[in-house]
Amino acid sequence: MTERKVIAVVGATGSQGGGLVRAILDDASGAYAVRALTRSAQSRSAQDLAAQGAEVVEADLDDEASLRAAFDGVYGAFVVTNYWVERTPAEEAARTRAEMELTQAGNAARAAKDAGVAHLVWSTLEDTRPFFGDRDDVPSLDDGRYKVPHFDAKGEADDIFRSAGVPTTYLRTTFYFDAFLHGMEPKRDADGKITIAFPMSDKLLSGVASDDIGRTALEILKRPTLIGETISIAGDHLTGHQYADHLAAALGEPVTYQPPTWDEFRAYGFPTAVEVANMFQYYAENEESFTGNRNLAAVRELNPNLQSFETWLNLHKVELKDVVN
Repeated sequence: MTERKVIAVVGATGSQGGGLVRAILDDASGAYAVRALTRSAQSRSAQDLAAQGAEVVEADLDDEASLRAAFDGVYGAFVVTNYWVERTPAEEAARTRAEMELTQAGNAARAAKDAGVAHLVWSTLEDTRPFFGDRDDVPSLDDGRYKVPHFDAKGEADDIFRSAGVPTTYLRTTFYFDAFLHGMEPKRDADGKITIAFPMSDKLLSGVASDDIGRTALEILKRPTLIGETISIAGDHLTGHQYADHLAAALGEPVTYQPPTWDEFRAYGFPTAVEVANMFQYYAENEESFTGNRNLAAVRELNPNLQSFETWLNLHKVELKDVVN
């Protein structure tokens, strides 16, 4: 029997990494084994992965030596950083989240190079700064360094993998459909009517099921011809009104889309309001290029089970109804 190729998955208990772990475990070819990297092998989620057949290994993106050990002997690796990870006040004071991501990308790139990883998939996003330039109407963040730090730092980190000489495919993701369950849930207004609100006006917002990021990453890792390429993915391109219509069909009652302006969203006052508003402004103003780079037919060639928003909703109706009721 041919020895299976091992794929190391950073963030194996998270949305993207977890999707890849499940895709490897479910892969009918049986050609791949998964090494699930996690900061705590004793966590419930890590133990669940072990019970399903994953090799669970402790590693930390802030500890290059642990990554080097975890990458030892693997064929491929998937690397994702978590900009939104919960942090202590001391951690927030020590470095920005963008600096954290850049440091972690560097650790992963050097570890992968030293370990001789043959194919790495880096989960990344566009750098918005070339698009926005020095415009005053889009506030700069992180002492003027970024416009959308969780996009820009990942885009900046692409060059870290190139410079390290790691055989890398750059997998650009997008807005998660899952946000309608966690973070951008439909809400009932004072009259009990369901609404959704995000600042996209009538522009298309590309979305993807988080599981499809992992499924697509596996298909990329099966194709060494994609090393050096940038693959941008989505499962659907919809306006806010179209998202509302699909949600209404799934929930069995009307859903209204009420888009604020970008400035109104920035004034909401929660800690990342300005950054998230800048992100939506980038989606909207760069709509043609952003959606054009995410050709749904091409993504479906890689991942034939790619979920549209309607397909995703059919799998999550019960959860959605719990959210709004």
